Amino acid sequence: MEKSLVVITGASSGFGAEIAKLFNQAGFPLLLLGRRVEKIEALPLNFDNVMIEKVDVTDYKAFEASIKKAEAVYGPVDLLVNNAGVMLLGNVLDQDPSEWQTMMNTNVMGVLNGMQIVLPSMKERNHGTVINMSSLAGKKTFTNHAAYVASKFGVHGLSETIREELSGSNVRVSMVAPGAAETELLTHVTDQGALTDYQAWKESMGGITLNPLHVAESVKFIYDMPQEVNIREIDIAATAQDA
Repeated sequence: MEKSLVVITGASSGFGAEIAKLFNQAGFPLLLLGRRVEKIEALPLNFDNVMIEKVDVTDYKAFEASIKKAEAVYGPVDLLVNNAGVMLLGNVLDQDPSEWQTMMNTNVMGVLNGMQIVLPSMKERNHGTVINMSSLAGKKTFTNHAAYVASKFGVHGLSETIREELSGSNVRVSMVAPGAAETELLTHVTDQGALTDYQAWKESMGGITLNPLHVAESVKFIYDMPQEVNIREIDIAATAQDA
């Protein structure tokens, strides 16, 4: 049976790259979105049925245009993985408010953009899945994570609300909430004190956090369930993570 289109945002590294590898190995046509297309192009993929677009998920029109372009080739989106995210650690007392806005725009508005683009068609077809990548920071608090926590609590809230609204249409909305993981999320942190505290916390866990591959496997596991089964949320972390 011909496989349906899978769209992955933030596909250049970390969770997104590992998710792309798994679905590529399974033979799904892919639309891979990211701001660093050269990194996506360097992934070890079979590119026969892969479309790559340079897209910032906060740009609704570009996001929508890329999906329409892929659907014209591969048919309607059956899975959207809203993976693009930004984590800028800092204490609210002195963090630059522009960093709060950056996180809200990408982590919340980017997710809403993707959902609004694909869900009307899914509802009409009574088929489709959206998996939103949240975080354990969408369930509990972490020091120097206030604005990030707010954005991920937002992802949890909007995901569950929309899941309820679409449950009668046979459309699944699910979440994966990882703990600390070996990704590039910390690359853009500007608060050195917050970064030092985070690294010390990581060292307290033995210096090794979650392998992104296992997060990708969780996404694939959710999607591979029959359409009438929705695993609403998976919380996944390294065994040694205490928080």
